[in-house]
Amino acid sequence: MTTLFDVEAQAAPTAAGPRPRLRVAGLDISLTGTGVATLGGTTCIRTKGRRADSIPNRRARQKHIITTALTEIGTVDLACVEGPSHASMAQAGHHDLSGLWWCLVGALVDRGIPVAVIPPMSRAKYATGKGNSRKAAVLDAAQKRYGAILPNDNEADALILRAMGLDWLGVPLAEVPDGHRAALAGVQWPDREVVTTR
Repeated sequence: MTTLFDVEAQAAPTAAGPRPRLRVAGLDISLTGTGVATLGGTTCIRTKGRRADSIPNRRARQKHIITTALTEIGTVDLACVEGPSHASMAQAGHHDLSGLWWCLVGALVDRGIPVAVIPPMSRAKYATGKGNSRKAAVLDAAQKRYGAILPNDNEADALILRAMGLDWLGVPLAEVPDGHRAALAGVQWPDREVVTTR
């Protein structure tokens, strides 16, 4: 079945001929449900855990999420990662979430994968036109715009992050209004040439 997930950005041609298609992944990092979007579709890495767990158990949880996410992502030319939500820093588990975020982003960097950090408000604005939209609104917008059946907001967020990366590279998954596209300006993008010449 052909879906919008089959769309990938075509890199600029070189003297040796056309370059292979660029691969973009979206990653919504969470302790309980990390969303991943790739050319193959979306998935959610579910885990359970309590703050009172031992340090070895908490580290095992992080390692499981990191290993599974890296396997799902595979080799990509750009990873679009949702940045930390400063509004949720008062919530229990923020210390573990910050550690997970840095471990996973660090693993991407160690693999030589360029990383774009997308603020939560930019993700919401790209999806709905409003930076303060709730996750349910983002899920609804993602399903309508991309024709995807998404079982949860983690996968919807990851799909939006991936769509933003493809749009930044000049091949959007779907046309979005200019007001939505304005969200691309708020992203910490890597050097475009580093992405397109990989």
